Amino acid sequence: MTHPFFAKTAQPRILAHRGLVTAEGRESGVWENTAAAFAAAHAAGVDYIETDCQVTADGDVVLFHDSDLRRLLDDAREVHEVRTRELAALFAEHGGLLTVTEALSAFPEMRFNIDVKTPAAADPLGSILSAHTHRVLVTSFSDANRRATIDSIRKAGADLRPATSGGTRTIAAVRSLSAARLSPGRLLRDVDALQIPERRGGIRVLTPALLRAAHRAGTEVHVWTVNDAEDMRRLVAAGVDGVVTDHSDVALATLRPA
Repeated sequence: MTHPFFAKTAQPRILAHRGLVTAEGRESGVWENTAAAFAAAHAAGVDYIETDCQVTADGDVVLFHDSDLRRLLDDAREVHEVRTRELAALFAEHGGLLTVTEALSAFPEMRFNIDVKTPAAADPLGSILSAHTHRVLVTSFSDANRRATIDSIRKAGADLRPATSGGTRTIAAVRSLSAARLSPGRLLRDVDALQIPERRGGIRVLTPALLRAAHRAGTEVHVWTVNDAEDMRRLVAAGVDGVVTDHSDVALATLRPA
C-alpha cells in the first residue's frame, strides 16, 4: 500500500535538495537548508523538500547538513557545540535558520524528506514528527539512525509510521541480491524508497536489476543529486521514480512542462 507521503502528488517525484537557491538567492547570500531556500522551492511548485538535521548545544533539532561550520562559515566548531541562538544569528543574513518544528509549521503543505545526520536527533524527533508522519520521510546513511528515529516516533504515539528510505547497508544488500537475481523482499519490508546515487566511485549503484527488484517490492527509487536536464530525462526514461536536485525549478520545467 502506498504511504500517504507519496499520495496525490505528481510523478516523477521532484525533491528539492536542501530547498532551492536560485541565482538571485545566491547573489543575495542565501544558503541551503534555510527558510528562504524552502520558500523558493515552495514558490517554484515542488511537493517535496529534501533536508538534513543536526542537534545544537541546546538540544534543538535544526536543519543543517554538515556536522561542523567549516564549509559555510570557516568555523571549526561542531554544530552540537553551538547554541541555537548563536546559530540563528549566523544564519540571519543568509535566509534564516529553521528548526524541524519551525519548518513543519511554516510550510504546512510541504512534504519533508529528512536525513537524520546524528543519533542525537532520534529521540527528540519522536515528539516533533509524531503528528506529521503522513508528510515525512525519514532517512539516513545510517540504518541505525533511521530505525532509532522511527522507534522514537512510534513511542511518541504516532498512529502511522513515517515513510522511510533505506540506509547504506540496506542499499548495498539490495544491490548485491538483485545482481545475483535473488529477492531482497524482506529487506524492503516497510522501506518506501531507495534513495541512491547513480554511481558511487567506480561502482554503478543504479542498475536495471535493482530497479526491478525495488519495484516488485513496491519500493520507489530516487536518484541524487541530479542537476542536468538531460540526465533527468534519461533517468526517468530508465524507470526511476524521482530525482533529488539542487535545481528543482529546472526539474519542473524538464519533467513537467506546461
